[in-house]
Amino acid sequence: MLNERRTTNILLLIIAVPVVFYLLKILSFIFIPLIASMFIALLFLPLMRWLSRRNVPKFVSIIIVLLLVGIGLKVGVELVKLSSKEILASNAEFLQKAEPKIENLKIYMSENFGMEFSDDKNILSNFFQGDNLGSTIDFIRRFLTTILMIVFFVVLWLAESINVHTLLNSTILKLKFTSVKAFMKIEKDLIKFIKVKFLVSFLTGVFTGFACYFFDVSFPIFWGLFAFLINFVQMVGSFVTVILLSIFAFVELDTSSTLLFFVLSITGTQVLYGSILEPIFMGKSFSINVISVLVMLMFWGFLWGIPGLIMAIPITVFLKIIFEQFNSTQVIASLLSGKQSSLTDL
Repeated sequence: MLNERRTTNILLLIIAVPVVFYLLKILSFIFIPLIASMFIALLFLPLMRWLSRRNVPKFVSIIIVLLLVGIGLKVGVELVKLSSKEILASNAEFLQKAEPKIENLKIYMSENFGMEFSDDKNILSNFFQGDNLGSTIDFIRRFLTTILMIVFFVVLWLAESINVHTLLNSTILKLKFTSVKAFMKIEKDLIKFIKVKFLVSFLTGVFTGFACYFFDVSFPIFWGLFAFLINFVQMVGSFVTVILLSIFAFVELDTSSTLLFFVLSITGTQVLYGSILEPIFMGKSFSINVISVLVMLMFWGFLWGIPGLIMAIPITVFLKIIFEQFNSTQVIASLLSGKQSSLTDL
């Protein structure tokens, strides 16, 4: 009887897991804003508690948080506007520099490696001036819808209309003491991760922008903003920034020595903040195996695209803490954790 029940449970699990993944995929327009808003709400939770201790009404505290979020969005929009003006103003000058180098590179690759290229000499012009108005409008519409949904869910989280503690207590974790302990650990680790990641990404973006400005690489505001955003993707973001900027600088910079120093400066920035300061700020208690990081990045990136890449590590932290609460799943938590090769060692 026991063996039959165990077999039934395994079969149900095999059926349930693909169904859950399918629902996560098709309902991503709900789950992405919901989970993103949870992380934002956790970031402002200490402020909410501080205001509560000073007898500030909850609705006033929520308004203060929404104002702070609005200011952050306003600053982001202004930076995007500045970078757009910067790109439009330097477009012609950049294309004049880029086209000859691209042609020389194509000739070199054809002669030495036998690679063939199309005869279209306006690749970069098409990239900058392509008629993509319809897709751009659709992207803006979906982006604004996601932002509004995130703001809506942030209000629900902060107003405790959605309560993770109660949800854990009534579903996964039945014992009240266990759920309180687990929630406190989840909250502590996620708040630390979000704060440290934001600070490190901000510093990375600032110094990347300054490096572009100092070495006279075009669009420093754009590249600083890009480095800030892509750095939220663990491990992969640093490589993407260095590779793209190196290729871009190859087109722009005239002397090889200047190019070398520029590549060294942006690589040093990524190493300093991503591999030295971030692990120090995170602490040794925050430990996720490097292989687990890569697997989770691929998995959540496949399910939810770029938002999945950004939220993959916080979600992994959440799951790891939950798995630690049960004897049957502590093996999975151990696989996610790593003593020898952890996230804090990167």
